[in-house]
Amino acid sequence: MSAAAGQPTPTPPPTPTVVKLGGSCLDDLDGSWWDDLARHGRERPLVLVHGWSKPLRKLSPRYSEPSAVLRDRYGNQSRWTTPEVIADIKTVSAELGADVLARLESRGITAERLLGSDGLIQAGPGERWWWRDKQLVELENLVGPITGVDPAALKNLQPGQAYLVTPLARNSEGQEINTDADRAAAAVAGAAGAEDLVLVTDVAHLLIDGEPVRRITAADAAAFRDKGATGGMRKKLRAAGEALDRGVRRVVIGSASVTDLLDARTGTVITRT
Repeated sequence: MSAAAGQPTPTPPPTPTVVKLGGSCLDDLDGSWWDDLARHGRERPLVLVHGWSKPLRKLSPRYSEPSAVLRDRYGNQSRWTTPEVIADIKTVSAELGADVLARLESRGITAERLLGSDGLIQAGPGERWWWRDKQLVELENLVGPITGVDPAALKNLQPGQAYLVTPLARNSEGQEINTDADRAAAAVAGAAGAEDLVLVTDVAHLLIDGEPVRRITAADAAAFRDKGATGGMRKKLRAAGEALDRGVRRVVIGSASVTDLLDARTGTVITRT
């Protein structure tokens, strides 16, 4: 009871679950996967952050060419992003978003699409020097690190409601910026007070020395990330560490239903200790 008012202390609303949907696996999520997500969404608010790699490659063959991907001086991979690429990202995201929202709403979840660049995600200056054709050259590349997330953009989150976030951001000059979807999901999860971040991808587990890893600490995951992880898994492990640093209780990586992943029946669970 509240000493001041003599009334019961109100129960705080449930924290959201943040789910990152990999662009490479969206076509493979069947009706039972969406049924499970909707059941979870009736108990907790949902924030879905989507990738767009596969839809973008379908839009134009140029996005499959090696020249579409750059590496910075530190070996980090990034899509070469121009204003035209931002426009194409918005095009495929709108189509993808219409499909995802329809799937959720047909299952009783009220869903809304939100561009991260519409007040949710802020980005800082990006690298200007990139490896291209085996040469380090200065390029205008509209990518940048996430510097802040304003959770006020996720209005009235409650069970039965979901946001689908397109992980674009806006920098201090007002430009729209491409960001990594896994790391955007981590930043959103931390800002929204989520306990769980689920990274849904096309691999069942983290593999170390060819063996599936069911549980791992953030420190051990970071050590493997810096020594043995490559490509998309390296980014996911970096995102997992950033989410845990921002207060998220656990991060799960896998290719199963959200319930199975959160219940640790499959996938890889990453925790602070």
